[in-house]
Amino acid sequence: MDDYLWAFDALQLLSAFFIILLGVVSFVFLLLFLIDIFQTKHTIRRNYPLLGRFRYLFEHLGTFFRQYFFSHDQEEMPFNRAERAWVYRAAKNVDSTIAFGSTKDTRAKYTVIFLNAPFPILERDADCNYAMIIGPHCRAPYQSSTFFNISGMSYGAISIPAIKALSLGAHRAGCWLNTGEGGLSPYHIESGADIVFQIGTAKYGVRDQQGLFSIERLKEIAENPYVKMFEIKLSQGAKPGKGGILPGTKVTAEIAAIRRIVVGQDSISPNRHEELQSNEDLLRMIDQVRSSTGKPVGIKFVLGSSEWLTDLFQLIGQQGIECAPDFITLDSADGGTGAAPMSLIDDVGLTLRDSLPFVVKALNEYGLKNRIRLIASGKLITPSKIAWALATGADFVSSARGFMFALGCIQALQCNRNTCPTGITTHNKSLQRGLVPEDKAERVYYYHQNIIKEVEMIAHACGVPQARLLNRTHYKVVL
Repeated sequence: MDDYLWAFDALQLLSAFFIILLGVVSFVFLLLFLIDIFQTKHTIRRNYPLLGRFRYLFEHLGTFFRQYFFSHDQEEMPFNRAERAWVYRAAKNVDSTIAFGSTKDTRAKYTVIFLNAPFPILERDADCNYAMIIGPHCRAPYQSSTFFNISGMSYGAISIPAIKALSLGAHRAGCWLNTGEGGLSPYHIESGADIVFQIGTAKYGVRDQQGLFSIERLKEIAENPYVKMFEIKLSQGAKPGKGGILPGTKVTAEIAAIRRIVVGQDSISPNRHEELQSNEDLLRMIDQVRSSTGKPVGIKFVLGSSEWLTDLFQLIGQQGIECAPDFITLDSADGGTGAAPMSLIDDVGLTLRDSLPFVVKALNEYGLKNRIRLIASGKLITPSKIAWALATGADFVSSARGFMFALGCIQALQCNRNTCPTGITTHNKSLQRGLVPEDKAERVYYYHQNIIKEVEMIAHACGVPQARLLNRTHYKVVL
């Protein structure tokens, strides 16, 4: 009898709890309904009170589930599922073969098809020596041993664990790591990786208290033995014609100290170097940096108008080949890992497909191809795209987003919000917790090694012993 009464009382309690819960939920729904119907800012919520809220919920959730429900591997943008899946497998060093034929539409316009030779190169006859000198006229030239390297990603735009993992991985792989415009942090150099220091338009890391270019600070950076080269950034893929953007939510005390800016305030770089108004000014700055540091100096840009570049090459011919930049990093207008206005990402500047052949041709015409090393950057994350860049005339390829995928990026498209779910582009400690540098460094290393391996495989299939011997006769573009 007591057991029956206890069960009856428990049932009554649960019933009362359910009724109260239903009442609370109903009250909340009614309140949201009234708020939506009387507010004036959101049309959908005003026209469809309460139900309209699900539109925003699904839009938010779509960034996480989109990668699983696309109808075809090749459809998702900016990197489709097939591309990302290859990088993930390469970074984990697992089997990267596929079955049952290609999912790529080889009939699509501008598809690159490599032309295999009837008698491919045997692996035992391969030439794996990729050593190349950059800056032969410098006091401290740099010799690189690989054609694939890590492109610019600023500390601030990406997190401490991400920088540590990239640095550890770069050191093990023997490739360089570009700092991006955010300055040199302790996390870049703690592993002993080769560093390319980027000088952005705001001069982060090499500016004085007034924000002006500081030669003294530049010399301090150059004294670090791990800093091998300097790159003067004129423009970048995400936002050609506009400077870097770091939201204030990402400007921590440490980042502010490294960049010499104010904590918590948006960090927006000028859209150009204020002291550069002509090619003569550019060559003077290159000479100033090179003579002050003794190390190779290059320039980075997205090609838009081309007259300035041919004028620059003519000016180099007049002043002497020694005054030329030691390298050019050619970025693609569809590149970029950080925050940028959509109008610049989508509609300004040329992609590598158009700019790389032009720059290679111009360098050859002015006799500068052997003097100025050419680095291609921008959406080159898979072996075929890297092989295309080398065959078109690039000496090196650098990638940012490829290595972000190696770190575990899921293309959540939240790089500018400090809410990156994989801890790569956020300073939220709870989100960073999942990114263990030692573990991800292994993936950076394996991604690099598997890129080299498969680019070499393409070269051997085309009948040449190493990837840098690929040329335009080795591929066909479907038009």
